Amino acid sequence: MKDEILEHIKNPLLKREEVKLIVTADKTPTFLDAAKIISDKFKKNEENIAVKNVKGKFGHETFLIAAHLYNSREDKEKIEPKPKVKKVIAETPIETAVVAPEKKK
Repeated sequence: MKDEILEHIKNPLLKREEVKLIVTADKTPTFLDAAKIISDKFKKNEENIAVKNVKGKFGHETFLIAAHLYNSREDKEKIEPKPKVKKVIAETPIETAVVAPEKKK
Protein backbone atom coordinates (compact mmCIF):
# COMPACT_ATOMS: atom_id res chain seq x y z
CA MET A 1 0.00 0.00 0.00
CA LYS A 2 1.40 3.34 -1.07
CA ASP A 3 0.53 6.67 0.53
CA GLU A 4 1.38 10.30 -0.10
CA ILE A 5 0.75 13.29 2.19
CA LEU A 6 -1.11 16.13 0.45
CA GLU A 7 -1.71 18.45 3.38
CA HIS A 8 -0.47 18.55 6.97
CA ILE A 9 -1.64 21.48 9.07
CA LYS A 10 -0.95 21.92 12.79
CA ASN A 11 -3.80 23.56 14.67
CA PRO A 12 -2.56 24.52 18.17
CA LEU A 13 -5.86 26.17 19.13
CA LEU A 14 -7.75 22.86 18.86
CA LYS A 15 -4.67 20.79 19.82
CA ARG A 16 -4.74 18.70 16.65
CA GLU A 17 -3.15 18.11 13.28
CA GLU A 18 -5.32 18.16 10.16
CA VAL A 19 -4.11 15.70 7.55
CA LYS A 20 -5.08 14.81 3.99
CA LEU A 21 -3.35 11.98 2.20
CA ILE A 22 -3.76 9.83 -0.90
CA VAL A 23 -3.65 6.07 -0.46
CA THR A 24 -3.37 3.48 -3.22
CA ALA A 25 -5.28 0.27 -2.48
CA ASP A 26 -7.19 -2.48 -4.28
CA LYS A 27 -10.47 -1.75 -2.46
CA THR A 28 -11.88 1.20 -0.56
CA PRO A 29 -10.38 1.34 2.94
CA THR A 30 -12.86 1.45 5.81
CA PHE A 31 -12.63 4.16 8.45
CA LEU A 32 -10.87 1.68 10.75
CA ASP A 33 -8.37 0.78 8.01
CA ALA A 34 -7.79 4.48 7.35
CA ALA A 35 -7.15 5.11 11.07
CA LYS A 36 -4.64 2.24 11.13
CA ILE A 37 -2.83 3.58 8.03
CA ILE A 38 -2.62 7.06 9.57
CA SER A 39 -1.48 5.76 12.97
CA ASP A 40 1.34 3.78 11.29
CA LYS A 41 2.37 6.78 9.21
CA PHE A 42 2.33 9.42 11.98
CA LYS A 43 3.10 7.19 15.01
CA LYS A 44 -0.10 8.17 16.84
CA ASN A 45 -2.53 6.03 18.79
CA GLU A 46 -5.63 4.97 16.81
CA GLU A 47 -8.01 6.23 19.49
CA ASN A 48 -6.63 9.78 19.02
CA ILE A 49 -7.50 9.82 15.30
CA ALA A 50 -10.82 11.02 13.88
CA VAL A 51 -11.21 10.03 10.24
CA LYS A 52 -13.45 12.58 8.54
CA ASN A 53 -13.92 10.95 5.14
CA VAL A 54 -12.55 8.48 2.63
CA LYS A 55 -13.22 9.46 -0.99
CA GLY A 56 -12.54 7.50 -4.12
CA LYS A 57 -13.44 7.70 -7.79
CA PHE A 58 -15.03 4.87 -9.70
CA GLY A 59 -12.44 2.67 -11.38
CA HIS A 60 -9.45 4.28 -9.65
CA GLU A 61 -7.30 2.68 -6.99
CA THR A 62 -6.45 5.95 -5.24
CA PHE A 63 -8.40 7.26 -2.27
CA LEU A 64 -8.32 10.61 -0.48
CA ILE A 65 -8.40 10.32 3.31
CA ALA A 66 -9.02 13.36 5.52
CA ALA A 67 -8.46 13.03 9.26
CA HIS A 68 -7.74 14.91 12.47
CA LEU A 69 -4.94 13.71 14.77
CA TYR A 70 -5.33 14.75 18.40
CA ASN A 71 -2.64 14.90 21.08
CA SER A 72 -4.77 13.04 23.63
CA ARG A 73 -8.06 11.21 23.93
CA GLU A 74 -9.47 13.96 26.16
CA ASP A 75 -8.80 16.61 23.49
CA LYS A 76 -10.61 14.49 20.93
CA GLU A 77 -13.62 13.95 23.20
CA LYS A 78 -13.91 17.70 23.90
CA ILE A 79 -13.96 18.74 20.25
CA GLU A 80 -15.36 15.90 18.15
CA PRO A 81 -19.16 15.52 18.02
CA LYS A 82 -20.52 12.56 19.93
CA PRO A 83 -21.96 9.72 17.81
CA LYS A 84 -25.74 9.48 17.92
CA VAL A 85 -26.96 6.50 19.88
CA LYS A 86 -29.97 4.63 18.57
CA LYS A 87 -32.75 4.49 21.11
CA VAL A 88 -33.81 0.97 21.93
CA ILE A 89 -37.51 0.61 22.55
CA ALA A 90 -38.17 -1.96 25.20
CA GLU A 91 -40.65 -4.59 24.13
CA THR A 92 -43.64 -4.50 26.45
CA PRO A 93 -45.80 -7.58 26.78
CA ILE A 94 -49.36 -7.13 25.62
CA GLU A 95 -50.76 -7.96 29.09
CA THR A 96 -48.92 -5.04 30.73
CA ALA A 97 -49.57 -2.52 27.97
CA VAL A 98 -52.10 0.18 28.81
CA VAL A 99 -54.92 0.55 26.31
CA ALA A 100 -56.26 4.07 25.74
CA PRO A 101 -60.01 4.49 26.32
CA GLU A 102 -62.18 5.02 23.23
CA LYS A 103 -63.43 8.52 22.50
CA LYS A 104 -67.17 9.21 22.63
CA LYS A 105 -68.71 10.67 19.52
